[in-house]
Amino acid sequence: MATPATENAGILDEAAGNLLFRDARTANAFSGEPVTDEQLRAVYDLIKWGPTAMNAQPLRLVAVRSEEARRRLLPLMAEGNRAKTAGAPLTLIVTADADFHEHLPTTFPHKPGAREALAASPGRERMARFNATIQLGYLILGIRAAGLAAGPMAGFDAEGIKKEFLGDTNQEVIAVVNAGRPGPDAFFPRNPRLEYDQVVTTL
Repeated sequence: MATPATENAGILDEAAGNLLFRDARTANAFSGEPVTDEQLRAVYDLIKWGPTAMNAQPLRLVAVRSEEARRRLLPLMAEGNRAKTAGAPLTLIVTADADFHEHLPTTFPHKPGAREALAASPGRERMARFNATIQLGYLILGIRAAGLAAGPMAGFDAEGIKKEFLGDTNQEVIAVVNAGRPGPDAFFPRNPRLEYDQVVTTL
């Protein structure tokens, strides 16, 4: 007999679980269908609710759409990532803003002095990077939730991208993500996943 705990073990229905996880894949090729500003805004308006420490929200995005901006980005991508980036309708430069603390009076108002305390903290950049990386996971799921495919990449010249696109901001590039409708032969074969007992230790 099912208990309330087992009945509620899977809150998402099967279709949603498939969309976000089981059937979702990293895309390596994209169709010519554009990703609109409205779609990107809808993705952000969903993922912004994901939790971060102290509600820090250090994620920042640069949306590369124009051919001119893409020409500047492509030489800074690893060779194996250039073709897929050239063919993506939208490429997002994902960064962690170490100056996130400037927004804390708005985003974390119940702790007066949080901005000033973190301004002097040597761990602020690490906190920004850690929490923006968590938000990167939300971003990938948000893109999938919009019916699109995401192609996150780690192969790029981070310093070159920072110099070319971020200027004198206090932002660190943590990923580049292509997004769009998958094209033909967009997916590599699915690799195996570890099983529960290989991952979870119960004490």
